[in-house]
Amino acid sequence: MDRQQEFVLRTIEERDVRFVRLWFTDVLGVLKSVAVAPAELEGAFAEGIGFDGSAIEGLTRVYEADMIAKPDPATFQILPWRGERHGSARMFCDIETPDGEPSLADPRNVLKRALAKANAQGFTFYTHPEIEFYLFEPLADLTLPLVPIDTAGYFDHVPRGTAHDFRRATITMLESMGISVEFSHHEAGPGQNEIDLRYADALTTADNIMTFRTVVKEVALEQGVFASFMPKPMAEFPGSGMHTHLSLFEGDRNAFYEAGAEYQLSKVARNFIAGVLRHAAEITAVTNQYVNSYKRLWGGAEAPSYICWGHNNRSALIRVPMYKPAKGQSSRVEFRGLDSAANPYLAYAVLLAAGLAGIEKGYELPDGAEDDVWELTPAERRALGIEPLPSSLDEAIRVMEGSELVAETLGEHVFDFVLRNKRLEWEEYRSQVTPFELHRFLPVL
Repeated sequence: MDRQQEFVLRTIEERDVRFVRLWFTDVLGVLKSVAVAPAELEGAFAEGIGFDGSAIEGLTRVYEADMIAKPDPATFQILPWRGERHGSARMFCDIETPDGEPSLADPRNVLKRALAKANAQGFTFYTHPEIEFYLFEPLADLTLPLVPIDTAGYFDHVPRGTAHDFRRATITMLESMGISVEFSHHEAGPGQNEIDLRYADALTTADNIMTFRTVVKEVALEQGVFASFMPKPMAEFPGSGMHTHLSLFEGDRNAFYEAGAEYQLSKVARNFIAGVLRHAAEITAVTNQYVNSYKRLWGGAEAPSYICWGHNNRSALIRVPMYKPAKGQSSRVEFRGLDSAANPYLAYAVLLAAGLAGIEKGYELPDGAEDDVWELTPAERRALGIEPLPSSLDEAIRVMEGSELVAETLGEHVFDFVLRNKRLEWEEYRSQVTPFELHRFLPVL
């Protein structure tokens, strides 16, 4: 037994933990959990916990149902909302087959494979997400309009406001679990908030995002409000994105930084951006995985609709933040397409794969967009070579189907499942008769 496992067992005994929750996600990024008694944990470290994988969305087929959840002791944390006495803790799991091989359908394993490819080239992939979400009054009836908890706007300070107290309670809980928060503030929409997690390696970040969503939901329950990470819950207000800052390091050196270069961006950084741009349409069904995601992308309010990059340009898909002369190590790029409902393991895997393809193949970075891309005419965008992102889940699926990069990164099983699941979602969505159609056509046709 290694030191981390010994630390977990000792902490459980010292803190009187009665339940240990083993967490993992399905292919869509929905959190799954199984609780074990502390007495079973030593066996779980050695052999894992068996479960029926065929009952989990996209994990395996019925005829190969047996799967093993192997807890990762490095992710052990006490769950603060379960109280001090007889408490609960959690660990993330890696999913294995009964013969001990990593499951090809485990999203965490998909990201690990992508990170291993980067490591083989000498790179460590760091990410820093800015996570937006809405807070509503409790939902009694989904046929009624949503009621945000306040009418505040961007950066507004509301004395004794619900959102202010909510963010404070959420951040306190996150930090008690070892998740560092960098910023928090009210966002542009009523009841909309943003909390930014401090940068970390991509696997830690993805685990932290899954924990973050759970903490936000738990605090919402405690405070009698409803939290949602839906990309575009209200048509007239901004959607919820998860802008993520990306960087590659070689040891302790930021591989994106080059003193004296334009915007201090190294050739590695420029090739990385070019790779993400070239493959942006192919990965959109992963970074924006729901029908509703495209209401955000094409709904204005600073959501990116076009494939371009710019220096400090918030209308671009990729933004290069303003350079700080004393902080070369902070050179990074911000991918603005990702929304708050994405599976972070799969999303970061395809973003990394696209960037690495740009480095490996030496993709040339096109000219940056200096104008507000939304204000340009279609002819002006065409002249600049700026292509649109997919405008619907259907279009995103069609582009992804032909992508060798996404197929290789996700692996055959996850790639096929995502396509099947998303085609079904689109068919169900397309078959609906919406209130818009009834209001528009029923009285006159």
